[in-house]
Amino acid sequence: MLATDDHGNDPDLRRIGINRNFWYPLARSRELKSGKTLAAEFAGEPIVLVRTESGRVFALEDRCAHRQVPLHLGVVCGEKLQCSYHAWRYDVTGKLAGIPYLPKGCAHPPRNVRAYPCREAYEHIFVFPGDPQAAETAAFPDLPAWSSPEYKTMYFSRRLNCHYSFMHENLMDMNHQFLHRKLMGFVQPVLIDFENGDEWVEAAYKFEVYGGKEHRGASFLIKGGKDRTAEGRDYELMTIRTHYPYQSLTVCASHSNTPAIILWSVYVPVDREQRVNQSFGMLMIKKPKMPGLIYALWPVMRYFTEAVFRQDKKIVEAEQTAHDLQGEDWNQEVFPLILSLREVLMKRGTPLQASAEAAAAFAPAGNGNSTRFPSSAIPT
Repeated sequence: MLATDDHGNDPDLRRIGINRNFWYPLARSRELKSGKTLAAEFAGEPIVLVRTESGRVFALEDRCAHRQVPLHLGVVCGEKLQCSYHAWRYDVTGKLAGIPYLPKGCAHPPRNVRAYPCREAYEHIFVFPGDPQAAETAAFPDLPAWSSPEYKTMYFSRRLNCHYSFMHENLMDMNHQFLHRKLMGFVQPVLIDFENGDEWVEAAYKFEVYGGKEHRGASFLIKGGKDRTAEGRDYELMTIRTHYPYQSLTVCASHSNTPAIILWSVYVPVDREQRVNQSFGMLMIKKPKMPGLIYALWPVMRYFTEAVFRQDKKIVEAEQTAHDLQGEDWNQEVFPLILSLREVLMKRGTPLQASAEAAAAFAPAGNGNSTRFPSSAIPT
């Protein structure tokens, strides 16, 4: 996808909204205490996360149907949420469960509030912002290493002032290691090969250091852990995969197919224009054979990953600033891997206007909790 003669790429990937028909984390579980609420957003939609007194989690549109007051200011009453203004009460489905001052015989208003399918997993709270009927069949992230006693997980949640696509490109394109030269300038990832499909792109890199020497970072974490099926591979292997809309990175030591490092991440748009995203990540690190060593190394690992992220954050936000100043995407991309990635992000996403129309289509209507789903507005 090269720029046209007038500089801009057409279509402009930075004007493509994320597909709503997937599960997205909106918060860490620990942020939402029992009997409390938490304000969140997805692409400009205000959402309130609620943990009932029994510990159940649900998600509603963060606007009372009465006066549009934010429901995250409300009070959790047992298994229901009560607005802080006039005490209108809602159940987990968004249905109006009571108006305390309304005389008997008076009809309830015709509109409830939207409820979002909601799940708690991996110490995160996930919501499904698209067609609620699609939530039943949509694939949920599968992270077997997260629950394995052989791995310890480091969590990340960061706000970035850029379109989510910049983050996919940043992680997939290891040619940008020059940016991190002061932190790991001796490391040179070299692309071996990549594959792609309608919904995914996967790249394989090997690690080298300048001068052709082997890099032994991941090998240190699982020292002595040879894998007979990988005996012929004498280099560390890094695999990066975007399986829309999620992204993962795994590193295997030389002579091993057992991941030493597994990173899972997703970039959740916050504002309606999708120029801001909340990045959620889980870094699962295989514990070394020496007992307790992982805990001694943990602060160093955290410091290093945070330092790398600060450099990435600065550069992707600079890319977004350039886009906004130029008014369009002027990127002169030539790397085949990133061109394939951009095609997947373009194909699976939806234009921002269509995304906004889809959001409006899912608003509750009528006396029940029914929704309107115009076929032209539903992402596929």
